[in-house]
Amino acid sequence: MNRRSASLAANPVLIGAATTLIVIVAVFLAYNANNGLPFVPTYSLKVNVPSAAQLVRGNEVRVGGTRVGVVDDILPIRHRDGSVTAQLKVKLDTSIKPLPVDSTVLVRPRSALGLKYLEITKGTSKKGFADGAVVPLSHAKPHPVEFDEVLGTFDTKTRRASQVNLREFGNALAGRGLDLNRALTAFNPLLRNLTPVMTNLGDPATRLVQLFQALDRTAGEVAPVADQQANLFKSFDITFNAIDRVRADYQRSIQGAAPALDAAIRGLPPQRPFLANSAGLFRDLAPGVRALRTAAPTLADAFEIGTGSLRRSVAFNRRLQPTFAALQRLAEDPLVKLGVQDLTNASQILEPTVTYLAPVQTTCNYVTLWFRNVSSLLSEGDNNGTSQRFIIVAAPQGPNNEGGAASAPANGPTPDNHLHANYYPNTASPGQPVECEAANEQYLAGKTVIGNVPGNQGTLHDKTTISRGGTQPLKSGQPQ
Repeated sequence: MNRRSASLAANPVLIGAATTLIVIVAVFLAYNANNGLPFVPTYSLKVNVPSAAQLVRGNEVRVGGTRVGVVDDILPIRHRDGSVTAQLKVKLDTSIKPLPVDSTVLVRPRSALGLKYLEITKGTSKKGFADGAVVPLSHAKPHPVEFDEVLGTFDTKTRRASQVNLREFGNALAGRGLDLNRALTAFNPLLRNLTPVMTNLGDPATRLVQLFQALDRTAGEVAPVADQQANLFKSFDITFNAIDRVRADYQRSIQGAAPALDAAIRGLPPQRPFLANSAGLFRDLAPGVRALRTAAPTLADAFEIGTGSLRRSVAFNRRLQPTFAALQRLAEDPLVKLGVQDLTNASQILEPTVTYLAPVQTTCNYVTLWFRNVSSLLSEGDNNGTSQRFIIVAAPQGPNNEGGAASAPANGPTPDNHLHANYYPNTASPGQPVECEAANEQYLAGKTVIGNVPGNQGTLHDKTTISRGGTQPLKSGQPQ
């Protein structure tokens, strides 16, 4: 046995083969070290992120800065809305299994050269992801900021503004070393008094976190109007430059503001009733002021023309003195008061009648038409005479015809021998349909009609036309 063992160790072929095998195994293990050592159990997960962000296979997965796995594969995922995200297949050490379901992931830069790694921030949930589970896209937060995005913020305008700020701050601090030393000396009590203030701010009851969240939302709301904000600050610059030019007057106004405020404190409360009445006055004047927008040109002309009339009104007023004296005697006469009361009573008594008869003229024009027709009846005709003298009105023949005595209303047998009588036609008066029925109603042949004919006859008739306020007489030359 000793000879055989010695002979194997002395065989250079076997030694070279064993050495080559060891080297090959070492190279294989070194090549696959980034993907995990073989025969070592792993904890696999699929992590969805908004972007692979220059990750490659073999990049590290870290928890708290400690390497706990590698990125095994990267796959693009297309969603229904057309957007594309990335899904990372990672192999993790079983020491962190199971990963809490409230953990977050973030792709972070490892160096300025572009190397990346996947950082996992472990949550506190007692429930964990199973082996092979998918970490949702919502767990990829906060949004990563790339190094090129940071450098991209320093565009030409930003660099120019930084230069201006540096120059202005330099000019502001130049030659003020002594003042700065005094300020640093004064900071000691400031910082001592600042300690309880910061303690209060750090207390959860102050809800300082909610304040910054609200400020973040406010900044998000203001971002779309950044240009308008810039214009606002430009306007502020113009305003402050204008104030600077009158700073002496402005200083005097500030000095006088305290006495003015004291006087206002004493004087404004008694003025509250007056201000309340003024508010009511302006509220009542609002409709008139709105009407002035259209009436202003006319009023301007009236004032311009009325200037001359006002000069002549002095003499006119002197001539009116006897007239007003007579009116005063009339007003003081007790019989006049009785007459006015009688007129008021008469107006109240006649109001229903006038209200009922007004549409006869204003809507149907019947009064004007009556006088026109009467004049035509007595003036128009032919060689035999006027229409009033010779026109014969013959009643239709038949039982109960309208030409003689009858035991019942005319009712035939011919279509024309039917009674048509309407003693109270509709004239658009209150309680009636808006129609001019008299002299405008249709003759219904073969039917006896006593009273209003069926349907609405409208307001159109001879020499009338429809308008917004009812009917108006047609002017000469207008079509009927």
